[in-house]
Amino acid sequence: MNMNPATAFFLIALTAGPALPFSAPPMPEKSKIRILTTVFPLMEFARETAGERGEVGLILPAGAEVHTWQPKVSDIRKLASWDVFIYVGQGLEPWASDLVKGAARPGLRVFEAGRALGLSAAGAEDGRPAADSLSHDPHLWLDFGMDLVLIDRLRDLLTTLDPENASLFDRNAARYKEKLRRLDDKSRAAFASCRQKAFIFGGHEAFGRYARRYGLEQIAVYGLSPDAAPTPKEVVGIISEAKKRKITTVYFEPGVSDKVARLIAAEIGGDVRLLYPGHNLTRAQVEANVTFLDLMELNLESFKHGLSCR
Repeated sequence: MNMNPATAFFLIALTAGPALPFSAPPMPEKSKIRILTTVFPLMEFARETAGERGEVGLILPAGAEVHTWQPKVSDIRKLASWDVFIYVGQGLEPWASDLVKGAARPGLRVFEAGRALGLSAAGAEDGRPAADSLSHDPHLWLDFGMDLVLIDRLRDLLTTLDPENASLFDRNAARYKEKLRRLDDKSRAAFASCRQKAFIFGGHEAFGRYARRYGLEQIAVYGLSPDAAPTPKEVVGIISEAKKRKITTVYFEPGVSDKVARLIAAEIGGDVRLLYPGHNLTRAQVEANVTFLDLMELNLESFKHGLSCR
């Protein structure tokens, strides 16, 4: 009987049992730990920490937008052959829990980055007031402080799975964390010298955590999802705010139309620059071996231009 893929996905997810937590028993013998992730930064963190002991993949196809992508039945089957599944949380990948249940992989270890950082399933920070504008922001990887903690949690997970290589995981994690710290220090120093602190992002509201870390203010054209398009009244309000604050650069992101960003830039007599939220790479970037840290370095240079930093 032919079945609609969406119906098949639902039926498989409905009948499957719950996923096992990541504290399951160690991996047998010397096989590599197969790790599947949902977004590119988590893939890089896992790959760098696991080193030669890991085989790490990304479920998103090159260029896909995590907010709008939906898994197919083939993705359920794909997950069934991996040992570890790493995702951010329900706020970013609402399909992840059904994907895990549908895979019905005995012994599958599931690592939810939000919970590893003490955040709720919806992405809210435990203990923070509900009024906090970042309480549901799932773009955790754009806060390098959170990344440092995540890498430690991933190291602990890998050590649980492969205790004999604990020292390798520890060295790998320390090496990558040092690179992150250097970039974090470089970014903090650069932003301290900026004349402008507010920036207009003509994409979705991805840089809230980044802005908080460095004392910036994000004015996003879209909401937390790229589907949350602005109304004409909201665009007029952003143009007015930009003129009042003497903002001269409007940023846009790959995969989201730059039409509104260019409209705002034209109205204020400014220019446009690219910012990378970093959740995924284009095919060309994959082929060029672009890293998450590379993207963040490019972002820093774009910010330094638009915020008039020394």
